[in-house]
Amino acid sequence: MARILLVEDDDSVRAFVKRALEFDGHAVLPTEDGATALEVLRREKGAFDLIVSDIKMPVMDGIALALNSARDFPDLPLLLMTGYADQRERAHGLDHLVRDVVLKPFSLADIRRAVGAALAPPDATVAVA
Repeated sequence: MARILLVEDDDSVRAFVKRALEFDGHAVLPTEDGATALEVLRREKGAFDLIVSDIKMPVMDGIALALNSARDFPDLPLLLMTGYADQRERAHGLDHLVRDVVLKPFSLADIRRAVGAALAPPDATVAVA
């Protein structure tokens, strides 16, 4: 399965998403903010299949992470999460960097489906059990 870098500052959301993705067999490396995630990306030379990141976080938010990671690893897809409608608008125009924006709160099936779609080839159909 995929190797996923998870970036979320809320402990409970991070744990929920990590469990959801591991349920599908993915290897998930959780981090607390964009700056830490960028350090991990650089140290690991971008060796991930997907970044799943919250948008609104302290230190470095998900938009800044998207821009920085795209510069160094342009083929690494991103999936953003947010609980704020105005934050979703901030991702507008980043379509070439971001596969999708998932609105919080989401269910286990929602996040699994979104990750499956982000990892799938563009024309594939994604089903979640």
